[in-house]
Amino acid sequence: MAYASRIINHYNKLRNVPNLMRHDRAVLVRWFSNGARSSVFKSEDVTRTYPLGYASAERVRVSKFVACNPVSSGLSKKSHSRTTMRLGIPMDGVAYNREISCSQVQSRRGFASEAGLPPHQEIGMPSLSPTMTEGNIARWLKKEGDKMSPGEVMCEVETDKATVEMECMEEGYLAKIIKGDGSKEIKVGEIIAITVEEEKDIAKFKDYSPSASDSGAPAAKKLAAPPPSKQEPVEQPVSSPEPKTFKPISPSSEDRIFASPLARKMAEDHKVPLSSIKGTGPDGHIVKADIEDYLASPGKEVSARTPKTKDAKLAALDYVDIPHSQIRKVTASRLLFSKQTIPHYYLTVDACVDKLMDLRSQLNSLQEAAGGKRISVNDLVIKAAALALRKVPQCNSSWTDDYIRQYNNVNINVAVQTENGLYVPVIRDADKKGLSTIAEEVKHLAQKAKENSLKPEDYEGGTFTVSNLGGPFGIKQFCAIINPPQSGILAVGSAEKRVIPGLEPEQFKFASFMSVTLSCDHRVIDGAIGAEWLKAFKGYIENPESMLL
Repeated sequence: MAYASRIINHYNKLRNVPNLMRHDRAVLVRWFSNGARSSVFKSEDVTRTYPLGYASAERVRVSKFVACNPVSSGLSKKSHSRTTMRLGIPMDGVAYNREISCSQVQSRRGFASEAGLPPHQEIGMPSLSPTMTEGNIARWLKKEGDKMSPGEVMCEVETDKATVEMECMEEGYLAKIIKGDGSKEIKVGEIIAITVEEEKDIAKFKDYSPSASDSGAPAAKKLAAPPPSKQEPVEQPVSSPEPKTFKPISPSSEDRIFASPLARKMAEDHKVPLSSIKGTGPDGHIVKADIEDYLASPGKEVSARTPKTKDAKLAALDYVDIPHSQIRKVTASRLLFSKQTIPHYYLTVDACVDKLMDLRSQLNSLQEAAGGKRISVNDLVIKAAALALRKVPQCNSSWTDDYIRQYNNVNINVAVQTENGLYVPVIRDADKKGLSTIAEEVKHLAQKAKENSLKPEDYEGGTFTVSNLGGPFGIKQFCAIINPPQSGILAVGSAEKRVIPGLEPEQFKFASFMSVTLSCDHRVIDGAIGAEWLKAFKGYIENPESMLL
């Protein structure tokens, strides 16, 4: 009797459907939910209690959930279309507006309450990139009280990747800005503004502040996903394996011999006839283990080729293990860190060194007469690099997470190769020292490096590095790795003679050119800045007299 009574009760409900369709849709939803409550209405947004008489508010909330979750709501596609059309949502944009309103814009409807607030909409921080969890408000392009139309830019949001314009999705008025210009670390979904539909309602939100429960959690998380329907696992019928029949192997026919690809490869490498091997795999297939057993059995003649088995032993190698020196450990860790974390790029230029070589000869004549140290090409390169850094100070800088540190001192590290490893002693204030002083310090520090007697003050505090493989080793051109925390290193190649056009037509002459490559940290040195530095360096090399000014 109870079962028959339930059937009659549902039958009476279905008979009254045409009459109910003329009533308010929210009433229809509540009427159907009395008998079989859908999982849609378990959402926190739908089940929140409001004062009686706000059927229109419930209608907007339910229809919004349906637009976001048309499948999970349990409504048919046809009834979903009628719901969206009645609320004035364009049919062609249902799928697109669903994605924007639910995941990106993070807007949430608010309604009239006992506090006297009119219907309004809470705009949350949108998720504008897949990895975005929080963002900053760069600036508001709309002011409180401004009218907004769909497509107009409300504000600029700084995401974890770029600055993106946030557009308005509905027509209305900007009643209240919760997060003003320059607001930082706003969680996705946190309320940033309030909009209303009527201009007269703007003044009522002058002192509005969102509740703690609304300001911290994204609106999308408040829509509880419907619990998955409980389906009993269906046991799949277990098919019984067919009886395996062993196929006879015909020794006279190679095509009838079954073997795995690896077994065939091993047999070919060792010239082993498959017809002489009995397979132990499924259906009598020959597998890798069969070939290995055959090769390991005594009295079998195999190819002279080296067996490629896991047990084969290579010829013993003669080697010596050299323990790491401390300087090599430090150099290895710093250069690995540099290559992994610093965005390198490289700029190369050729500089004519004829005048530089002439000036060096004249200076060395004076040095020999005075009993001083001879000046090398590397000493002139260090001086030119220091003066170029003083002229373009952006290259005399280091990167940090919070700022770029630009140094007032020009301290040049000079790469020195020794038996223990690579050392980089520093020439402090190289831009202020004469060539003879630089030459004496370089030779003194190089000797200490070879003797492994450098102290920390001899190699710490550099702001730029010069590495020269041209003079001592004849390397034409190379790219060096930046010595962190510096932002640049100069790789100096050897000088070579070239034929260049002369002053008269069909006249040629010889000139010596040196290739130098500047490695730059792109976080600190932009391409144009690096080119400007190389231009200044080339000017000092090709006109060395200017270094004396």
